Amino acid sequence: MRALARRWLALQKEIQVHEVELESKAREKAPELMKSHGISTQTLAEMLILFGDKLERIRSEAALAKLWEVCPAPASGGKTNRMRLNLGGNRHAIAALYLVAIVCMRDDKKSKTYVFRRSAEGKTRREILPCLKWHIVR
Repeated sequence: MRALARRWLALQKEIQVHEVELESKAREKAPELMKSHGISTQTLAEMLILFGDKLERIRSEAALAKLWEVCPAPASGGKTNRMRLNLGGNRHAIAALYLVAIVCMRDDKKSKTYVFRRSAEGKTRREILPCLKWHIVR
């Protein structure tokens, strides 16, 4: 049991060292994104991994939307006419974007105002979330 506890402590120290290094590298690569509301070191690292050093591969807003899975796709049936998010894209980046959107909906004043306005229009939170994600990506 003692050996297991020592190993856990050693790994905990190693994790802390790597987190400090990751944060310094993330701040070095994208300091303006780190200042954005709802974006943590881990989220920024996911974004940087997704884009890599070649931002040129994203040629248009449509390509960016497809990569982040925030482009609309028709999901109508019968008399209903609605849209859903296109399934595809990078799952890790999508999860990171979802967390940013949830944090913004909860804490950011502008996002709260946007959610309240869209709710007044009759939209549900499930319908508002893709719109908010698209706004965050842009």
